[in-house]
Amino acid sequence: MEFAYLGPRGTFTEAALRRLPAAKGAATVPMPSIPEILDAVRRGDVAAGFVPIENSQEGTVTLTVDELVGGDPLVIAGEVVLPVTFVLASAKPLAEVATVASHPHAIAQTRGYLRRELPNAAVHQALSTAQAAQRVADGEFDACVCAPFTAEAAGLPVQAFDIGDSSGAETRFVHVVRPAAPPEPTGNDITSLVVSIDHDRVGALLAVLTELAIRGINLTRIESRPTGEGLGRYAFFLDCTGHLADARMGEALTGLRRICADVRYLGSYPRDHSDRPVPHPEGLSDGDFADAAAWLERLRSGGAA
Repeated sequence: MEFAYLGPRGTFTEAALRRLPAAKGAATVPMPSIPEILDAVRRGDVAAGFVPIENSQEGTVTLTVDELVGGDPLVIAGEVVLPVTFVLASAKPLAEVATVASHPHAIAQTRGYLRRELPNAAVHQALSTAQAAQRVADGEFDACVCAPFTAEAAGLPVQAFDIGDSSGAETRFVHVVRPAAPPEPTGNDITSLVVSIDHDRVGALLAVLTELAIRGINLTRIESRPTGEGLGRYAFFLDCTGHLADARMGEALTGLRRICADVRYLGSYPRDHSDRPVPHPEGLSDGDFADAAAWLERLRSGGAA
């Protein structure tokens, strides 16, 4: 099995991939961009991809979400949430740093430090923190924002530690495969969906949320993404607590299928988070659904209520 991930080697993505149980013992292939990774999975060139999808400071990695919303279907089979720590790496002292390079999300998460300590430095974007470190090592830029292990791999001294604007920064990464049956439910799972609604239908988004709410499904994330069909045409990316195998999730999905222009299932997979799911409301356990279905079947067959 081969896993493609956002390279080069030494990125946060590679560090997170090492924590993914499904990747233990697998060959890993660094690739330069998220679209190339997901296209390689679609073609079958690699068995799986591993890409960032969200961080606690800057929100969604839009390139990943847009690639999942469009193109041939893929599903998420797992996630890893990685605490993120940034350093400033350079062979020069801070007083001599005139240029800084990093990935856009790393730059955004250290904006306060850069503005405070290096107000006159020009900031440049790189495809990854590891690429930025290599470009500093090659002499193209004076300094980079990266992880401690990235600086060490590039042979760069660290001039400042823990430069992130938030001490609790985390980035979420997802394990992506071609459509397949989901992992077994664990009791602490996420189901990801993309729903498209009729833009000229009053209350269409409320109807989507109602299908989830009346079945006690907690929505942990919702984001609109443009479809490219014109202004006002959006699809909605949803993360819901629960699993495809759950009765209430199954009913919600069939309800969404009835009322939405399109529903794309993006997988059910274990959460990598210490928070426990919100308990289901009374009357919405799998046993409750089974009892109700059996009662209805008795009525249809002429039995007693």
